[in-house]
Amino acid sequence: MLSDHPAMPCLAVRDLGRARRFYEQTLGFRATQPPGSPGADDMGVVYATGSGGMLVYPSSYAGTNRATAVTFQVADEAFDREVGALRSSGIGFETFELPSGEWRDGVLVDGAMRAVWFEDPDGNVLNLQTVEAPAGA
Repeated sequence: MLSDHPAMPCLAVRDLGRARRFYEQTLGFRATQPPGSPGADDMGVVYATGSGGMLVYPSSYAGTNRATAVTFQVADEAFDREVGALRSSGIGFETFELPSGEWRDGVLVDGAMRAVWFEDPDGNVLNLQTVEAPAGA
């Protein structure tokens, strides 16, 4: 069954060089394939994430998805630090109408959950949200 295998988000971008600067320099991602490796410059780049990876690749369809493309789940105690790092890198947060929750300085607060949404240079919508720590952690 497909549910037994890891899944990898794929983000289309118009300019791979510009995207690499954003993901590596602004957001701090680390490429898992070195620059210049076969296909890396033409086919995209895979970035390491906490539990897998994310492919950023060139496509003429870049930025056409207006829904959230990737959600990064962050422990509650790390959320403020990550949001602060995004803000200090010049990232602005998006707000929109939702059936519940309250916006506080660009952060959605809905019960114990907090979240922000922002875009990469090609308009891909990225989300950072808190997750509860496992019981006993």
